[in-house]
Amino acid sequence: MSVGMFKAGDFRCPAADALKARGYEPVLGGHRRRERLEQFAFGPFMAACDARPRAGGELTENPRPSKPMHDGLRRWTAHAMESYAAAFPEDPDLSLSDVETPWRYSHLAAGTRTPGGDEYHLTVWGRCLQSREGAVRELRLPVNRLGRQPPPESFIAAAALVLAEGAPGPRPERVRIIEFALLDAKVRVLFDGTREEALATYRNHGRAALTALLDSQEYRPGAGCADCMYASVCPVLRRAPGLLGIDEPGRTRRWWSVTNGRNYQVCPARDQMRRLHLPTADEVEHAPAVDRGRALHAYLAERHGSGSPRPCTVKVPEQWVPEGFELPEAERALGAQLLRGHAAICPMRLVRDAADVRNEPRVVRHDTMAEVVVVARPDLLYRDGGAWVWREMKTAARDKPSDRPLLEQYPQLALAVLLLARGDLGGTPGRARIEFEVLRPGGADIEILDPFVPEVRTAAGRVVHVLVGRWLRDENYAPRPGRACDRCETARWCASGPTLQVAR
Repeated sequence: MSVGMFKAGDFRCPAADALKARGYEPVLGGHRRRERLEQFAFGPFMAACDARPRAGGELTENPRPSKPMHDGLRRWTAHAMESYAAAFPEDPDLSLSDVETPWRYSHLAAGTRTPGGDEYHLTVWGRCLQSREGAVRELRLPVNRLGRQPPPESFIAAAALVLAEGAPGPRPERVRIIEFALLDAKVRVLFDGTREEALATYRNHGRAALTALLDSQEYRPGAGCADCMYASVCPVLRRAPGLLGIDEPGRTRRWWSVTNGRNYQVCPARDQMRRLHLPTADEVEHAPAVDRGRALHAYLAERHGSGSPRPCTVKVPEQWVPEGFELPEAERALGAQLLRGHAAICPMRLVRDAADVRNEPRVVRHDTMAEVVVVARPDLLYRDGGAWVWREMKTAARDKPSDRPLLEQYPQLALAVLLLARGDLGGTPGRARIEFEVLRPGGADIEILDPFVPEVRTAAGRVVHVLVGRWLRDENYAPRPGRACDRCETARWCASGPTLQVAR
């Protein structure tokens, strides 16, 4: 097991982690060709750290076979190394040096028949350092930015156990776990205590979490299914051969969403840098209008999903902005105006039971013909008379609509058409529909799409095929300079675009 399994997130599947921990491997599935470029954004940073001279000036070989890097990742890695040096400047008083072999905690449950095996190994990932005599051990965990909240206590507790009891080397007297941001060199201490305090932390917060991890049967389909060895035998991942209209699979199994498709259409490099989760520019990613739209979605998700369904009304609270969002006064006022318009077409008027509502659910399908895991996040799914309705909501600061065809302007509607036309969501498929809600200052509009109309289905297939086709066979993700560069959130890491500084 790795302590990373104790972290939650969209890319973690508890059931897959439990299967890996027990050493199970699928009989089916076979070998898949891998991506040509490096896809793990922290990999080159860790390899560069490993290749630095150790104490005494001795150079170490890079233990990790390197893949070619996208230019954006190369620039980000150079920045990350500068940030690491700034976060941890040379200090002779600390006298910490990298260990040659990361620590591993092992436990042999002798004489017992423990579910999953009799021997347990727990590892950590990060920069592992210790003092000259081994009295102090320090684990430095790289992240892009420090989040508002620290990692789960169970994660910290499991890491503390490995540092306190792990081999090789003598047991330490003191243990430190530090999180550091590669973007701005900020540091957060997660644990700093004696070996005994580390073991107590594990007993209090880690032991029960480890048992739950090993026993988990929760499958959580998502983007991580693309790399999962159990995808071909997963009982929860739904197969949808031919969904994307691609006859021949790509080089390797990938995951795709409409958001990625739109990014790629504008610039392949932008899509790749977003997939690598490189830090984005706050002035673009969190522009006031963008955050206003997110705040509206969060407010409606809470209203629609709390207890028994209740239709929204024109009485919008003065402090309607959800926690975690900061909006200028003009955006708060516009948001309240848009919410009052929503009341007239609130879908909760058609819902009788909370079981008929899914707020921002994750719809995941594996197109086995294209070898693509498709991930969609409808704003809302609700059941009306036994049929599932797919509702998408957008906001606009102006009343004038666009002249572009609806499916081209909003390709998430095209993907919804293809999914509903297959009867993929269950219910009464013949009555399923897509509703597109647009909130404008002058009021709310709603457009209804019937996925069973041949012309609509053909147009939807054409839109999705255009978004997927070229991306599926691209292995280099070259930049496409143009007007979009001026407002590109990843421009800082791109050699072809303008330097748009990332807010620190």
